Amino acid sequence: MVESPLVFVKPREPKPEWLKVRAPGSENYLRLRGIMRELKLNTVCEDAHCPNIGECWHHGTATFMILGDVCTRACTYCAVAHGKPATLDIDEPRRVGEAVEQMALKYAVITSVDRDDQPDGGAGIFAETIRDIKRRLPECRVEVLIPDFKGEAGPLETVLRARPDVLNHNTETVPRLYRAVRSGGKYPRTLELLDRARTFAPDIPTKTGMMMGLGEEHDEVVEVFKDLRKAGVSILTLGQYLRPSDEHAVMTRYYHPDEFRELKRIALGLGFVHVEAGPLVRSSYHAHEQESAYRAYRS
Repeated sequence: MVESPLVFVKPREPKPEWLKVRAPGSENYLRLRGIMRELKLNTVCEDAHCPNIGECWHHGTATFMILGDVCTRACTYCAVAHGKPATLDIDEPRRVGEAVEQMALKYAVITSVDRDDQPDGGAGIFAETIRDIKRRLPECRVEVLIPDFKGEAGPLETVLRARPDVLNHNTETVPRLYRAVRSGGKYPRTLELLDRARTFAPDIPTKTGMMMGLGEEHDEVVEVFKDLRKAGVSILTLGQYLRPSDEHAVMTRYYHPDEFRELKRIALGLGFVHVEAGPLVRSSYHAHEQESAYRAYRS
């Protein structure tokens, strides 16, 4: 009888101290969650397992995810469900506007799943959501975090004509990793979208974000910074990729806060107006401060 060899399973690497956050549960967090449930709205804060949900919701800010909660793409880093989405909810812009009004927000972030099943990628719903918020709360600033609309200029222009205060589209990672990590996305398409936005509406700042820990090399990251500056991007966010489950893209390593500080220093040196960099940073983290820094710079 041959004995089976011992199998050693490598334990999951524990999170470093700088990534540990308190579980949400404040009174304001519960109030906001109640508003979202009552109006049947989705938030990327919940669907993408954002580690800052407790802090942001406690302070009365949230990122609304429109166009449903099922994405037509299957990016390997993303926790949002993918598959065949439901039909568009044309009443959604009104409900988002009502939620923003009830919460008395001064800054609202609107994002979405990819809707490649729609001729305009959902751009019309984005535009109507911006307009509804502005009608209810003219003083509320609105940032949109948009998909790439398959590289088509028309949907992008539809969103920009609604006059968001910030146009955000995430780069996510370095071009070498796009095929493995970002299903349906193309690095040149991302740069083209950001450049088109700057050209079509030069007074609306463009913004993008990247995740660290997917296997990128330092020099590759710096080259992306340079490409983004050539495309006119003003605001940059850099955060740690955290693997949602064992079925998602592997996280290669944790970045130390000092490494984020160094990347921020390099990015600012290349001309970005504002850089938010840190292990817990996500696209919408301190978004109001980023937009204010850009306005102060322009004035």
